Amino acid sequence: TVDLKYDDVSYATVHQSAFLRCGMMPVQPIKELWWFKIGASEERVYYYDPTSVDAALMKRARRSSRDNTSLEIHPTQLSDEGEYKCRIVVWDNTGNSTEPSVPISKEARMMLKVNVPPEKVEITHLTSGRNLSLRCKSEGAKPPADILWTKTSPDGVETEIPDLSKTREIEPAGELYDTAEQIFYQLEENEMIAKISCVVRHHNTNTTIYKNITFVSPAIQNALKVTIQRFAEPVLYSSIENQDGQDNKAGLVKISADPGFKVPYNTSVTLKAAAPGVFPEPRYLWWVGDQTGIAGRELRIDNLEEDKSYYVLAENPLGRVVLEVPVHITTSDYSQWNDSSRDGDVNEGDTTEGLDTGAIIGIVIGALIAVFFIGFAVWYWTIRDGTQVFSPKKEKPHTIDEETVPFRSTEKPLLRTISTQTLEGRRSRREPSI
Repeated sequence: TVDLKYDDVSYATVHQSAFLRCGMMPVQPIKELWWFKIGASEERVYYYDPTSVDAALMKRARRSSRDNTSLEIHPTQLSDEGEYKCRIVVWDNTGNSTEPSVPISKEARMMLKVNVPPEKVEITHLTSGRNLSLRCKSEGAKPPADILWTKTSPDGVETEIPDLSKTREIEPAGELYDTAEQIFYQLEENEMIAKISCVVRHHNTNTTIYKNITFVSPAIQNALKVTIQRFAEPVLYSSIENQDGQDNKAGLVKISADPGFKVPYNTSVTLKAAAPGVFPEPRYLWWVGDQTGIAGRELRIDNLEEDKSYYVLAENPLGRVVLEVPVHITTSDYSQWNDSSRDGDVNEGDTTEGLDTGAIIGIVIGALIAVFFIGFAVWYWTIRDGTQVFSPKKEKPHTIDEETVPFRSTEKPLLRTISTQTLEGRRSRREPSI
């Protein structure tokens, strides 16, 4: 007699090898070997005839090297799951070498179960203050996966979160299953970093998947706890002038300015806040003085005319910090030196800056020296040619000779008067009075 050794149920993991055992005890010469998959009908998977044929009717099937009668399938697909039949035909002459051998057929049936590890793991969260609602979902596993939650401390110690307020859902997705689990967790006071993990375990495929979510609070360097009127509780406060950026601490809030923190008069500035590594992403609130806060990562400042300090709040469920951001003017208002048509606007591409104090002093001194030399030159030329320029020329006395200029009528009364007076004078000197 021939007995077959086989397993009622065999397990395989998708994309790996499946082994279906069907061995003989004792081992006898094989006449034929058949493997079938049982469904609506018997589907031939493999056939072997030692004399001529070794045919794999399913390309992924082959005889096992362990005993030459068992079946291996590689790589396994989910569709390979089902019932299989092994048929072995051997020669048996019952120990009598003089009698012809008799073919003996033996059959065995077995089940193949194909397991599928989780294909995808997602974790989502909702926050309300320091209260967290965490949901982890494992998709596409067979059989359904198990989920547990752990928390890792900053020094690397991992502990399991107790099963408090936990809900689990298992949903079929075709031949596979999705598993979702939700927990509620409250962050501890002053907890700056909280690493929480969703651990998905699939025992049938020896698969473990970690999906981590790390909550990180915004942080600043050289912080002081101060009270700000805008907030009901004290907050951590510092200035960007006290931030060196060299600290490796996670979650440092960083501020950048375009074009810079020191700009010329009447220049527009854009301040930007970022917090690399902070989770969840913090919300930002900007303000200056007593003005209403402006939400967003960026703050646009148009036409800055004086030094000002702006403030930004960065806040998430783990904490909040406030940074002071001073912006300075590097030059005074020199718009009076510019073309009036520009109206004091700063145009892009205009790299000309206002004259500094030294340049103005140099211009004034140069102008005074020029005036001095011009005055000196005028004075010098005046002294050298003074008799010609300012002294009146001496004219010869003008007389009218009676003999050369006869007395006659003229239209110029001044001439006539002068001539008459001259002639009368002469007569009076020639004719003595009686």
